[in-house]
Amino acid sequence: MASTQNSEKAKTNPLVKHNVIKFAYMHLAALYGFYLCFTSAKWATIIWALLLLEAAKIGITAGAHRLWCHRAYKAKMPLQVILLIFNSLAFMNTATYWVRDHRLHHKYTDTDADPHNSNRGFFFSQIGWLFVRKHPEVIEKGKTIYMDDIYNDPLLRFQRKHAVLVIGTCAYLVPTIVPMYFWNESFSNSWHIATMLRHVLTINLIFLVNSIGHRWGSRPFDKSIKPVENLSISLLTTGECFHNYHHVFPYDYKASELGDTKFNAATLFINFFAKIGWAYDLKIIPDNVIIARIKRTGADKTLWGWGDKDQTQEEIDGIELLYSKRNVA
Repeated sequence: MASTQNSEKAKTNPLVKHNVIKFAYMHLAALYGFYLCFTSAKWATIIWALLLLEAAKIGITAGAHRLWCHRAYKAKMPLQVILLIFNSLAFMNTATYWVRDHRLHHKYTDTDADPHNSNRGFFFSQIGWLFVRKHPEVIEKGKTIYMDDIYNDPLLRFQRKHAVLVIGTCAYLVPTIVPMYFWNESFSNSWHIATMLRHVLTINLIFLVNSIGHRWGSRPFDKSIKPVENLSISLLTTGECFHNYHHVFPYDYKASELGDTKFNAATLFINFFAKIGWAYDLKIIPDNVIIARIKRTGADKTLWGWGDKDQTQEEIDGIELLYSKRNVA
């Protein structure tokens, strides 16, 4: 019976062989790049790769995720251009493709219509979903997702139309050439560290939200859903794994309940541009709405506790005190 079920699953989700080969090469190249960091790379190359890594994560978190997918704030054209460059550097497909999959993920979380359904296992939700054809439900439900705002965005249309040129330049050409030109780094070090290692880290760090972010952590806002709060993953993903909160309140520009400056680099980035007027209409959720939701559906005695214990009145009072003192934008 088990072999029959596995056979049927293979027919439903056959391997995308060129993706398997591509990701296998990328990860092997990244491992070699990690080795080169300790043997022959210049410090400037390592620092360059780290700066690119942070920029790429911002391109996903502050760009594709909070700006374009959830419309949690608005951005003037100069900031949109910066985010488009950072998003192209990340190369997790085009922003248009990313937004469609993420809106689908929110609407059909942890079902067969979720592109990286966590119920199919840790590896699948982390990166395995890129190795197989999309589940028929993902394809079918994907047709129902509202995308007019994305298709009508001239910058996103440009990236999608000229994806090979734009993404190729931002994700591969510039990261490799800059170390070679400015500080005489070797091609091998530039390619394997600033391009391959940086790219693989970007993908795997961001996708920790899909795997760990739906598995290990607390559920203070809604104990009936799988997304969790996980502080360590939030630090690695510029503030994206306050995930129980985010699935309950997806339009908060902070994607977090901890105010705007704690463990949340993407929020700091948005706040900086808000101060100079390039980001505006930042959406936040009123504290009374958050507290009401915690009382109605939340769990855990603290925001960062583990398990699904029902809250006592004393714990609820403590939560209200926390929110009365926090500093929000």
